[in-house]
Amino acid sequence: MKKLIALLLATLGFVGAAQANTGGIEWDKFPKEKMSDMAALQSGAKLFVNYCLNCHSAAYMRYNRMRDIGLSEADIKNNLLFAAEKVGETMKVSIDPKDAKAWFGANPPDLSVIARSRADGAKGSGADYLYTYMRSFYRDDTKATGWNNMAFPSVAMPHVMWELQGQRAAKFEEVADPHDHDKKTHVFAGYQQLTPGTLSERQYDEAVADLVAYLQWMGEPAQGQRFQLGVIVLIFLSILTVFAWRLNASYWKDVK
Repeated sequence: MKKLIALLLATLGFVGAAQANTGGIEWDKFPKEKMSDMAALQSGAKLFVNYCLNCHSAAYMRYNRMRDIGLSEADIKNNLLFAAEKVGETMKVSIDPKDAKAWFGANPPDLSVIARSRADGAKGSGADYLYTYMRSFYRDDTKATGWNNMAFPSVAMPHVMWELQGQRAAKFEEVADPHDHDKKTHVFAGYQQLTPGTLSERQYDEAVADLVAYLQWMGEPAQGQRFQLGVIVLIFLSILTVFAWRLNASYWKDVK
């Protein structure tokens, strides 16, 4: 319990820092239909292990829990078990914390509940943020990593999926400040593709959606069962209400 509280506090600390650095761009809507697509969740799990687990841990997720998204123990062992020896182990980080702090200035946060903790009532869900964030990197030679992000300006994390998306530059336009016409302000005006990636723009968006779907599922693996149980409970209560109403009418018919 203490470990869980510590993890939540650490995540909230990361969220607070992220909110302080959040840019003015709107969050794109995460395609929720991915949550019921087993193939998408399996693809997201593969992307998470290959691109995220090198630096980010998922300390409250065990590899064998991925059987819930249709992966067999053999699938997990052969394709996803690179940083552990047994499928019953938690998803530990590969990087040494000291190295991470030296390279990035801070230890990368645990991602077990990042999709749940990153929600912003004014902008959208945590999945919306992550879907936008992973599609908002651009080249910036003024940063130590050579990368920046429109959803999280001055982020310490480099673009780990740049080979898939390619390299882009952000375009800005100078426009008059609406509050002071004597001043000029820089406004984001889109991206310019510098080098192509191995995926098309549409394919990359699909890959990011798969990854975010997995992160969302990882934050609450029982979410699907909870929804199904909720529907069953509501149906039961509806039927019970009808019986109670008819029973009440039967009791009071002679009195009336």
